[in-house]
Amino acid sequence: MLILLCFLCTVPPRCCSARLNLAILMFLGFAVVYGLRVNLSVAMVAMVNNTDPKPAQNRSVFHACPLPSGMENSSDTFPQPAGVPQYPWDSATQGWLLGAFFFGYLCTQIPGGYLSGHYGGSIFLGLGVLGTAVLTLLTPLAAQMGSYWLFALRALEGFGEGVTFPAMMAMWARWAPPLERSRLMTLSGSGASFGAFLSLPLTGYICQAFGWPAVFYLCGGAGCLWAVFWFIFVSDDPRTHRRISEEERDYIINSIGHQLVDKGEGHGWSLPLVDMLLSVPLWAIIVTQMCANWSYYTLLTSLPTYMDNILHFDLKSNGFLSALPYLGALLVSALSGVVADLLIERKVFSVTTVRKIFTVMGLVPSAALLVAVGYSGCSHVLTVTFLTLSATIGGTSAPGVFMNQIDIAPRYAGFLLGITNTFGTIPGVVAPIVTGYFTEDHTLAGWRKVFWVAAGISVGGALFFMMFGSGKLQSWAITEEERAEAEKKRSRSIST
Repeated sequence: MLILLCFLCTVPPRCCSARLNLAILMFLGFAVVYGLRVNLSVAMVAMVNNTDPKPAQNRSVFHACPLPSGMENSSDTFPQPAGVPQYPWDSATQGWLLGAFFFGYLCTQIPGGYLSGHYGGSIFLGLGVLGTAVLTLLTPLAAQMGSYWLFALRALEGFGEGVTFPAMMAMWARWAPPLERSRLMTLSGSGASFGAFLSLPLTGYICQAFGWPAVFYLCGGAGCLWAVFWFIFVSDDPRTHRRISEEERDYIINSIGHQLVDKGEGHGWSLPLVDMLLSVPLWAIIVTQMCANWSYYTLLTSLPTYMDNILHFDLKSNGFLSALPYLGALLVSALSGVVADLLIERKVFSVTTVRKIFTVMGLVPSAALLVAVGYSGCSHVLTVTFLTLSATIGGTSAPGVFMNQIDIAPRYAGFLLGITNTFGTIPGVVAPIVTGYFTEDHTLAGWRKVFWVAAGISVGGALFFMMFGSGKLQSWAITEEERAEAEKKRSRSIST
């Protein structure tokens, strides 16, 4: 983390800048967000009292890999403290519950991006995290009332959290100088990987030590605490920030220029919707993010189940090993952002080329490694190695397609992220359900199908972005004032 901050400190005006503090607060916020999102993935292993609660009659439960010594006759692999309930949810029900979050998450992406672009993103990001945290505190009660209630609660959590990433993009459109976008946005966004890395092993430990309900109480409390600091220290616009230096404020305003419109009013109420609908670069982002997210959400929601049902890790090891891939992704994504900015700043490559290089580097090799996981058999070492390498290399795509909205239309970046994230969330709904049906029999063959499908979709997305992606500012994102100024500059250059 200190290495990353040193990279950022070399950029004017000074190390402890307001925009760097904003990036760190966002980093912590998205760490909380992903902790709230993934805690159910590990807790589910403890909440369910049998991985195959209704086996077929006259047939013993099939295990793809041999059980560790001492577990052969155990019907409850992860006993909970006295008084902690467990539930007889089958594989399909677990898949629906793990995907429930994304049903709500789909609904607020576009409205959140639109309103954040008009009013500013800080209030929406703060309330999104706070609302999700409060609902998380109610998870044990909802589970006790039944799987339908838990599904509804998780969908509501997704509804509240759906505004967070569009709000982040809307804020960076006002705060991030063009030559610092990659590093600031990858630093703040890498909090998601850090949250998954931290949450998964802690969830496993807490489940075994205190019972699974404690996971949701602690995660919810952390979200509420973060919201207090967010509302105290954050401002939507550098011109209204109370602790920013005059030097830094002028630097940000001058570098962003007309993208920071007068009085910080964002894009207003009107939007060039028809032009957006017909924009090929925008559709390239949509399709590629959908494809990339299929693999990401497959691992995020189903990896703990794979570690449990196939490899039979104990709950503490399950959480730690499920988290390991996200540590590599955290480091690589943040460092990739620095490299991407340097390539653009020194004009080694154009913005378009940089975005395409990092997207392909992140998606294609990680897809191949994901396929290799399915053929690792029961080897714990090979499985963990391939999964970690796949996620680590996948982090390279962070300064690629995932921030391309701010390149093609910075004025509408929050709204566009709402659109692309809405489509990109569809795999979060579908992938856990598909995984649940593929793996009903808990066989390696079923999981190979899961990994092959995810890898094939990722490669398809990379190829699509290579053909149709762009980093150029689109004509429909340029205002009349910007056109007039460009014409004046062109006239002056011709006259001289």
